[in-house]
Amino acid sequence: MTVEWVCKHHDDLGKEQLYAILRLRNEVFVVEQKCLYQDLDGQDLSGDTHHLMAWEDDQLVAYLRLLDPESQGGDVVIGRVVVAPVARGTGLGHRMMEETLEQIADIWPQTPMFLSAQAHLQGYYGRYGFVVVGEEYLEDDIPHIGMRRA
Repeated sequence: MTVEWVCKHHDDLGKEQLYAILRLRNEVFVVEQKCLYQDLDGQDLSGDTHHLMAWEDDQLVAYLRLLDPESQGGDVVIGRVVVAPVARGTGLGHRMMEETLEQIADIWPQTPMFLSAQAHLQGYYGRYGFVVVGEEYLEDDIPHIGMRRA
């Protein structure tokens, strides 16, 4: 799978890119995972938020959001991590984590990172230096755990 990685500050997103992001998040988080929640949380276009996208041709196949450490108490917060159903099982998720760590090192060097992982993915994120912080909790009836990388 040949993808083009694009990481953009929210001010630089085109309307087609933003639409593709929101569509993919809705397709997976709301429809596939059956989680009725307010995905549009006011953080996509605020602060120093960045959006990492993987495009194959004109299709968004993976995405995540980076919330800036100034607005998040000192950590870069990685969230809304999603791989499109058509791209699963290709290793794209691992490539996205590698790209994420590079982008964070470029934008916010030497800054700790935090993410809220689905609990069954602890080992996956552990491969990238994230360790569990806090207790497991339910979010939209899915077990989650906080994970941090210093």
